[in-house]
Amino acid sequence: MTPATQSPLVPKLRFPEFRDAGEWVTRKLQDFLVLNYGMSLPAKDRVQGEFPIYGSNGIVGTHNEAFVSEQGIVIGRKGSAGHVHLSPGSFCPIDTTFYLTINDAPEVDFHFLYFLLKHADLRGIKDLGSVPGLNRKIAYMTQAFLPLSRREQQKIADCLGSLDDLIAAEGEKLEALRQHKQGLMQQLFPQPGEESPRLRFPEFRDKWQIITLGNVVTEFRARSTVQDEYEVLTSARRGLMRQVDYYGEGRITDRSNVGFNIIPPDHLTYRSRSDDGRFYFNHNHLGITGIVSIYYPIFYSTNGSNAFLAHLLNRFSGEIGKHSVGTSQRVLSMSSLLRFALPIPDVVEQQRIAAYFSSLDEVLAAQARKMDILRQHKQGLMRQLFPSLEGQ
Repeated sequence: MTPATQSPLVPKLRFPEFRDAGEWVTRKLQDFLVLNYGMSLPAKDRVQGEFPIYGSNGIVGTHNEAFVSEQGIVIGRKGSAGHVHLSPGSFCPIDTTFYLTINDAPEVDFHFLYFLLKHADLRGIKDLGSVPGLNRKIAYMTQAFLPLSRREQQKIADCLGSLDDLIAAEGEKLEALRQHKQGLMQQLFPQPGEESPRLRFPEFRDKWQIITLGNVVTEFRARSTVQDEYEVLTSARRGLMRQVDYYGEGRITDRSNVGFNIIPPDHLTYRSRSDDGRFYFNHNHLGITGIVSIYYPIFYSTNGSNAFLAHLLNRFSGEIGKHSVGTSQRVLSMSSLLRFALPIPDVVEQQRIAAYFSSLDEVLAAQARKMDILRQHKQGLMRQLFPSLEGQ
């Protein structure tokens, strides 16, 4: 690929064989595609089957009957409105989506159209009515650039499709690593109702002791007194992280953080409220003191490994969640957590297990970073391969 001659209707990067193919054309989406409404399929009627069910967020289940018997593109119109998904075969688009097939856009290469719609970024054109979402009439008026040459369309689609395949392959590696870690967690920690793990490092043979957490855990209580006294952190299901990393693109909340809970390095926290009864415990291994919402209690192990304690609590998260209270939203107070009893080994074995999982987490983090780099590369490439719509 080579840089193209600068023009509003020519991409910055173009394959050499198309340098003299002329400018791209501007079209409204209604000029070359038809958006169909997804079908009604209540959650109670969704059954296990071979066909994926697509909602606004992507695949939300499977069904034994396909509503669309060919490859299609699904666009969220409610919830995650504007998000674009590609179904490789027969599928079921539900009523929170629009969908289209090859027959709904015969003038454009189908796979190019998928990337074109992602580049057009329909997420930014929501109809802010009583129920915000993507309105078909507004979507139809969205402008897009496309080359007249179908061969150029296919070339771009092949390039980006190959990158998608690579990202998917790396995603499978990441998922395999996660499953491997989960399997080891089940072996290196006791099963619910058992006092010793089924797999141990050979140097350890002493029994684990059932200990009430209140005897080995201390709550840490300190709150920020000025705005931005420490960096704001987010305790998410995938770990404790800087809020700017959690939201992406450096965006953080603008609300006051005076009175937030302070979390020093090597301390633990969790969100005390859960919609599904699951609670996720995170260890501050970031090497910095941060602040989190008051709904995130802070605590630490008084005479053991905090990293081990985080893994232990997550291993028994399901059992711990049974001690939460509430109906629509479950609440697990710090006092309730401290009354829970768990099997715990001596400090040396704690440190050995924590170090093992720490090394495995580093491998997982490296694989996740690799995927992030590939995604960023793809986004940058798309900005080069498609003309900018700015100023149009």
